[in-house]
Amino acid sequence: MPEITLTAWQILLVKVGIILAVVPTATLVAGYAEHKVMAHLQHRLGPMYPGGFHGWAILLADGLKFILKEDIIPEKADKRVFSLAPIMIFVPAVLVYLVIPVDRSLIVEDLDVGIFYLLAISSVGTIGVLMAGWSSANKYALIGALRAAAQLIAYELPIVLSAAVVAMLAGSLSLVSIVEAQDWPFILWPPGIGLAAFLVFTMAGVAELTRPPFDMPVAESEIITGAFTEYSGMRFIFSYFFPEVANMVAFAAIGATLFLGGYQPIVPWGPLEVIPGFVWFLLKTSFMIFIFLWIRPTFPRLREDQLQKFAWKLLIPVSLVLILGAGAWVLYGPEM
Repeated sequence: MPEITLTAWQILLVKVGIILAVVPTATLVAGYAEHKVMAHLQHRLGPMYPGGFHGWAILLADGLKFILKEDIIPEKADKRVFSLAPIMIFVPAVLVYLVIPVDRSLIVEDLDVGIFYLLAISSVGTIGVLMAGWSSANKYALIGALRAAAQLIAYELPIVLSAAVVAMLAGSLSLVSIVEAQDWPFILWPPGIGLAAFLVFTMAGVAELTRPPFDMPVAESEIITGAFTEYSGMRFIFSYFFPEVANMVAFAAIGATLFLGGYQPIVPWGPLEVIPGFVWFLLKTSFMIFIFLWIRPTFPRLREDQLQKFAWKLLIPVSLVLILGAGAWVLYGPEM
């Protein structure tokens, strides 16, 4: 048989196609897990009937329901901006996955500034939220959009600073290099610094995802569904439901990469190194997803002022101290 050779662009398109196939699948699995994990944490069954076996098709049924719903645009809305907002929210949620290393060779693009790319692209979705709130001609939607912007400003800083701690310890901004630098996961070594940075990243990540207890921008009891109050049908799916779960999986994968060693074994022990790297990555990402799901039904929603105080008076000062601690460790700490 003749040898098949692919150009760099063809290889890139193949990888992007794989991402576009994997992301919706991972989102459906994580969405189903959210239903069942929350149900068992609250001592109930959760979905049991759709699909027959423990309600595995519940999200497919929800998707079909939204497909059949009428697509409505308010009369006084800015129709062009209103229609573009879901795209501005949906596309960054997919682009995040392009630089996450599932294994040494399972990555679309290993950028030298991979962390900067992740932090930048994950923030673009907030522009879409502002577009949705402003264009809806609805006061509840506008309030939700402004809350989302304020929350981004407050919690983007601790995420950036905790990621900077990892970059300093690894001596690189490349995600593959960061994983390779973790003979021991940063959550374990250096002692104290890595664990504290992991906790800051996790708490700020939950707020960045606007998930409970940091879900003030979409608080149903106060402002209906925030910036997405006027959205219906598939526009609602691609502006709210899908990006929320897809971003949760992405943040879980980023947390596993930065702090848990990514595709490396959890500890440098011979028998564990037999397990394939992508299995370690999936296990660690699943662990992070479970943490996000566990937090949701456990803590009550914060007030808006409590949210801002938690970021500016606790997480950001702690992050700055961790930056100093990481710098001192890099200069004077012992070698492993």
